[in-house]
Amino acid sequence: MGRLIIIGAGGVATVAAIKVAKNADVFTDVMIASRTLAKCDAIVASIAEKVGAERAKNFQTAQVDADNTPELVRLFEGFKPDLVMNLALPYQDLTIMDACLATGVHYIDTANYEAEDTEDPEWRAIYEKRCKELGFTAYFDYSWQWAYQEKFKEAGLTALLGSGFDPGVTSVFSAYALKHYFDEIHYIDILDCNGGDHGYPFATNFNPEINLREVSAPGSYWEDGKWVEVEAMSIKREYDFPQVGQKDMYLLHHEEIESLAKNIPGVKRIRFFMTFGQSYLTHMKCLENVGLLRTDAINFNGQEIVPIQFLKALLPDPASLGPRTVGKTNIGCIFTGVKDGVEKTIYIYNVCDHQECYAEVGSQAISYTTGVPAMIGTKLVMDGTWKQPGVYNLEELDPDPFMEALNKYGLPWVVVENPQMVD
Repeated sequence: MGRLIIIGAGGVATVAAIKVAKNADVFTDVMIASRTLAKCDAIVASIAEKVGAERAKNFQTAQVDADNTPELVRLFEGFKPDLVMNLALPYQDLTIMDACLATGVHYIDTANYEAEDTEDPEWRAIYEKRCKELGFTAYFDYSWQWAYQEKFKEAGLTALLGSGFDPGVTSVFSAYALKHYFDEIHYIDILDCNGGDHGYPFATNFNPEINLREVSAPGSYWEDGKWVEVEAMSIKREYDFPQVGQKDMYLLHHEEIESLAKNIPGVKRIRFFMTFGQSYLTHMKCLENVGLLRTDAINFNGQEIVPIQFLKALLPDPASLGPRTVGKTNIGCIFTGVKDGVEKTIYIYNVCDHQECYAEVGSQAISYTTGVPAMIGTKLVMDGTWKQPGVYNLEELDPDPFMEALNKYGLPWVVVENPQMVD
């Protein structure tokens, strides 16, 4: 049906590519492009192993610098994709979106834009103005990508933002709950639990640059029409997760709060919680204290290095955790609102088993729960179900086909009425 370029070659890209390969009727020819060609070739080898050598023949690889729009444009013009799935770093969202506009290609990603150089004076001025006006200090927000709305509309192209699990599936859960269970949703608690054990003293289950910066940043939530920001990891709750058990979870700032506050009418409060073990928190605090979570460049022996990128090189590659990770994830949303004048609460969640994911695609569940929704969102744009000009977060579109696809492609969900609440 269509041609696809996947940009990025990490654990999430591996999952997405294998799932793409299993949908030959939708994705006819595919290119995997990244800064490191060997990683792209390794994904194609995985496709040959997991799906079949014949299907792998429809996959090409290429080296590309996703920070360089002209280089991306040349790549797109050569391959002529219908759609680009951006699974690179969030620093590269805008350069890829620019290349899509220049070549008439639809766009999908899983994480919102963040500036790599947070000391850039032009970016800093815009950022500090936003902090003052909106009241949260996270380096990442949707404003940069929402500003592309008219450009994509005029070009007749779709840009789908945040088609992972959180954001992504959590956004679709919200739209589904509003469509089928509520007249109005007043409270949303998003709960992200990883009950898996990889056996390392410290490792991140997805890209450390993304994982560590969101965990170490101040937390925030949306309440009564405004942001409330709190010290990092200062709000802790306990929750008994189905199929996982009792876990400590902490309030974080997370990007879907921003879009849900905008797109779910009548919502009074939105919070995001993620589980962490004490070992992770202790290591992270130590790394932060010695400066290894810094995103600005420092001079070391005459060479410019970014500390968090150096740390990334020291830590286990998230793509390598699959064989050794056991246990389950549980990610979902608790909604409270009204239906026919009566207050009600439901919990929609998915449970994913690390070893089952590894058996299917060679990756642990954190990569799986992001890579599968990336494929689903891409499929729905490619086949026309969600194709409409403009820039959209997932909760703005019809949730039903996405929810159906989750059950079909490995992320079945459950709806529970009157669940345990988060105080």
